[in-house]
Order: sequence, then C-alpha cells, then structure tokens
Amino acid sequence: MNISKAKIKLIHSLDSKKGRRESGLFIAEGPKIVGDLLELMPARLIIATADWLEANNDRINDTETTEVSDEELKKTSLLQHPQKVLALFPIPNNTEKDDCHLAALLTDKDKAGKQKLTIALDDVQDPGNLGTIIRIADWFGITDIICSHDTVDAFSPKVVQATMGSIARVHIHHADLENLIKTLPTDFPVYGTFLDGSDLYDKPLSVGGIIIMGNEGKGISQPVKALVNHRLLIPNYPKGRKTADSLNVAIATAITCAEFRRRI
Repeated sequence: MNISKAKIKLIHSLDSKKGRRESGLFIAEGPKIVGDLLELMPARLIIATADWLEANNDRINDTETTEVSDEELKKTSLLQHPQKVLALFPIPNNTEKDDCHLAALLTDKDKAGKQKLTIALDDVQDPGNLGTIIRIADWFGITDIICSHDTVDAFSPKVVQATMGSIARVHIHHADLENLIKTLPTDFPVYGTFLDGSDLYDKPLSVGGIIIMGNEGKGISQPVKALVNHRLLIPNYPKGRKTADSLNVAIATAITCAEFRRRI
C-alpha cells in the first residue's frame, strides 16, 4: 500500500469528534463532495485512484496526494463502498462566533438589501437529518445554519456525506440558542413549527428571520420555545384526517423553507 500507517490512522481518527477536534480536519469522500469542496478550499491531503488524479490534475495544485488502487482505497476509506477519492479538509474557523457576532449576522441584509433567512437547529441528533437540512438550506439559498451545542457535529463523516457537497456552500455556526435569541431585537422574526401553531399557508411571513427546527423526538426545547414569536403549523391533508403524529425534521424544514421562498 502506498499510504502510510500514520495517515491511515489519522483518516480513521476523523470518524470521532475528538479526532476532528484535535486535528482540525474533516473527511469528505466521493467525486461530487470532494469536487465541490475543492472549488472553495484547498484540501490538506487527497487519497485517490490514478484515473481520478489524472482527470482532476488542474484542481489539485500543491495539495499532498497519494495514488492508491481501488482495493487500497477501500482499506483506507470510512465508507463501505468508496468512490475513487477521499480528501481531508480543514474545519472552517467561522463555526465559533460569540452571540454579538451571530446576532449581527442574523440581522444583516443580503446582497439585494433584503433581510436574510437563517435556520437554527435545536438539538437535532440524526446525522442524516442534519446533512439533509444543510442540503435543503443550500437549495433555497440559505447560507447560514446555527446549531445548538448539543446538535450532532456537522463535520462528522455521515453528515458530510448526506450533504452531497452542500457543506461547501453553507456556513455552520454553534451557539446557545436561548442566549442568542435574547440578544436579537424584540421584534425580530423568530419562527418555529408546532402542532398548535398558525397554518403556514395562511400566516403572513417575513422575507427574512430565523426558522428554528427542533429535536426529532422532543421538538423545540422549552426555553427556546418561549422565545418564538411566530408559531407555525404545517397542516396535514385533509384537515381532521388521522395521520402520522409528526413530520421528519428534515422534511418539515424543506416544506417551511419552500413556503418562505415561494412568498418572495
């Protein structure tokens, strides 16, 4: 094998939050995700097959690379079925901002002079849900997601894979949501979805604001719930029909974001 045991150990350590924190790196795998990330940031290390390296020679620049066979890549990868390339990238240093900086980010206007729309996640635990929400944010032009400290790590391999490259375009921040919301102006639009909220399709919606999505089992926590000033309901159809108790948090996020953007 052309790759050293030390590098394999480093790569495998990135499967844990401790390993990512100590190294400051996260792993991305597959041509789509690695390609999207390379457009925005240089990799620290690329492990790839000869055909991928040849096809992407102009994108690698001075990055350290190691050529491996398919079998060698399989022994190195964290995936059961690796695809041609894996790369190590630095975790962006904008993930930790104080409440004042995040409040300024939330209340800032976009390039068109409109209030920005932001998603906040209150203890979302499933990596697939977080990865999908990042992908949803990317689709709807939402460039920032704020995660509570207990939300699953956005740079874990499962989350990164689920984003399908959108992790390259959406900025992830971490905050105590209760404290952060309390620093915002009292009239700042803070939305949340509830079973006793107002119908999403009838309620007036602002162009921007913050949409809070809660934990898969418990929903939005009580301290944060008390600060929501616009309670929304995603209605089932037809009204009154017995249905599932709730929607998956990623699906609910997609429906909510779609309606906000439809109103523009």
